[in-house]
Amino acid sequence: MRLTFLLGETTNGLRRNVSMTVSVVLVTMISMYLLGLGLLGQRQVDTMKDYWYDRVQVSIFLCVDKSIYPACAGTVTTDAQRAQIRSQLDSMKPPVKEYFYESQDEAFARFKEQFKNSPLGTQATKRAFADSFRVSLTDASKFDVIASSFQGAPGVGKVQDQKQLLNRFFSFMNVVSWSAIALAILMVVCVVLLMATTIRQTAFSRRRETGIMRLVGASNFTIQVPFVLETLIASLLGSVLGVGLLWATVRYGVSGYLSTEMLDTAFIGMADVWAIAPIVVGGIAVLAVCTSAVTLRRYLRV
Repeated sequence: MRLTFLLGETTNGLRRNVSMTVSVVLVTMISMYLLGLGLLGQRQVDTMKDYWYDRVQVSIFLCVDKSIYPACAGTVTTDAQRAQIRSQLDSMKPPVKEYFYESQDEAFARFKEQFKNSPLGTQATKRAFADSFRVSLTDASKFDVIASSFQGAPGVGKVQDQKQLLNRFFSFMNVVSWSAIALAILMVVCVVLLMATTIRQTAFSRRRETGIMRLVGASNFTIQVPFVLETLIASLLGSVLGVGLLWATVRYGVSGYLSTEMLDTAFIGMADVWAIAPIVVGGIAVLAVCTSAVTLRRYLRV
């Protein structure tokens, strides 16, 4: 009987405050969607790190005519020096997994093809490129072994680790994902304030009912539960819709489009969405109950 009464009061409350309930649902949905995007962004960065660090290459740039590398000092790498570098790389397996040679012309042509739709493709000059050996390592952390062996060697202009470039990119990605999380936290604060305002307004509009319930001996628990359930239901509905938006984003935007267009990149999948779903839904449920309890306690003291 008591449970039926509480559920009936909750249903009536949701029906009488449709506009405020919809507001809580929508704001919660947007907030949880942004929070989910931030969390998925962090997982995407971790996934890409694991993928790209396994494929990281060390570039040994040689000296060419009018080279931009100070170490060349106007000299050009000779065939004998190239042969010496090849021989040294062959003797370093492992940590050298494999390597290939790329000429200045090939590097310049590849760059122009990659950036054919960008101003960089037309502004770059051949002088900015050089002959090079592209070295894949069995362990990306062994870069220092290659650098110490070839940096300053005859015919070598520069030894560059792609991991240094990737670190900059991933640092930028981390900033973007943490910015999304920060914005989501701000939205969560808005959700809490909206919940508190909704509860106050609902309690004020039903003050005669709660007053009568007190007169007939109803406990604070009986009075408070319908308000808590109303807020909890609206918040859970919003969080579930937010997870639904995350599912659609990953299913159709990432798995359905990006993963088919960018075959050489690892992306997050549906498993990542389900991994963060309990955090999103459970977190907002706890937040809704706590906000309701604190707000109602203050109201009942008045």
